Amino acid sequence: MMKKKLLYTVLSTLMVLSMLLAACAPAETPTEAPAAPDTPVEEPVVEEPAEPEEPAEEGACLIIGALHGGPINDAGYNQAMHESIAAIAENIECVEIIEAENVPEEAGATATMENMIAEGAGMIIATAFNHQYPALELAGKYPDVIFEHAGGWEISGNFANFFGEPPDAWYLMGIAAGRMTETDKLGFVAAFPIGWTLTFANAFHLGAQSVNPDVETTVSFTFSWGDSAKEADTTNALINQGVDVITMHVDSPATVISTAESRAVYSIGFQSLHAQEFAPEYWISGTGYTLGGTLTWLASTVIDGTWEPIFLRCSLWDGCMAMAPFGPKVPQEVQDEVMAMSAAVESGEVVVFKGPILDQEGNVVIAEGEELTPDVMSSVDWFVQGMVGSPK
Repeated sequence: MMKKKLLYTVLSTLMVLSMLLAACAPAETPTEAPAAPDTPVEEPVVEEPAEPEEPAEEGACLIIGALHGGPINDAGYNQAMHESIAAIAENIECVEIIEAENVPEEAGATATMENMIAEGAGMIIATAFNHQYPALELAGKYPDVIFEHAGGWEISGNFANFFGEPPDAWYLMGIAAGRMTETDKLGFVAAFPIGWTLTFANAFHLGAQSVNPDVETTVSFTFSWGDSAKEADTTNALINQGVDVITMHVDSPATVISTAESRAVYSIGFQSLHAQEFAPEYWISGTGYTLGGTLTWLASTVIDGTWEPIFLRCSLWDGCMAMAPFGPKVPQEVQDEVMAMSAAVESGEVVVFKGPILDQEGNVVIAEGEELTPDVMSSVDWFVQGMVGSPK
C-alpha cells in the first residue's frame, strides 16, 4: 500500500512538471494565416533603392551646324545633303548636329550660322549655292570655326569646298537619254545659267550625242531653285515642243518628274535617289549625292586637328554619288551600254570634256588634246554644239 501511494505521488509530480514545461515553451507557428482585422492596416512604405548615378556625360567631341536652302524632305538636293550630314553622327557617336532647313536668303544664312556658332558649333556645313559668301565672311570673323561649303569654289584658311563630280554621271545619263528618245529631242529644266549647271547640261548632251548624232537638247531656265509652278510650266512647254525625255537641275526634281510622268514622257532624275519614287512607269534612271562617307572623313579631321582647306571633288566611283536603278521600260541593251561606258569613264579610257569641243556657234572652246578641269567647270559660260537655248 505504501508503494502504491509512493508511485501515485511520483506520477502526479511528473504530470505537474510536464504542464509547467509546456506553458514555458514557445508558441508554434500557425499553419494558416490569421484572419484580416476589420480595420485596414496601412502597408509599410518601402523606399526604392537609389539607382546608381550615371557618370557625368562628356561634351560632344564636335558640334556641327548645318543649314539648307530648302526643306530636307524634298526628294532632291536638300534631302540628299541632310542624309549625308546625318551620316556623320551615325558614324561618329560623339558628334552633335544642329540643323536648319528653309534658309534661302543670304541674310538669314548669316544669322543662322551666327546662332549655331553661339551654341558651340566648331564646324559649319553650308549647303545652298548662295550660302557661300555669307559663310566665307563669317570664316574671317571666326577663325577657330571650320567652314565647308557644298559646290562652291572659294578657299581660305578655315573655309573649303566639297562636292561630287556630276559631269561624268551626267554623261552616262545622256547616253541613256540618247538611246531612249524617239523624237531626238531632249529637255533640260534648270534653275539658273551658272557655270556648274551649264557644265552638267553640256555633259548630258555630249553623252546623248555620242550615241545619237541627231539629238538636240533644249535648256530652259526657271530662275529659281524651288518654284514648282514654274517648273511645271517649263516642263509642259518643253513637252509641247516635242521633247520626249526630260531632266533637270533644280533643288527638287519632284515636280518635273511627276509632270513628265503624267504626260507619258521619260524622265531622268538628279540630286537624290528618292526622285525615282515619282515616276513608276516612265523612269529611265538618275543620279544622286551620297556624301556621308566623305563628310564623315572631313569631320574626323576637324576632331583630330588634321583638317586642311582643300577643293574636294569625288565621283560616282568614289561613293560620293550613286546611280539609281533603271526603269521598267529601259531595254537591257541600253542598260548594258550605260554600264560599259561607266567602266570606260572610271578607267580614264573616256574623258567627257576632252577636246576638240565646239560651242553653239562653232567656236573651239576646248582644243584638241586639252581637257576641261574641275576648277574651270564652275565658270563655263557656253553650250556645246547641238544644244538649244541661251547660256546667258
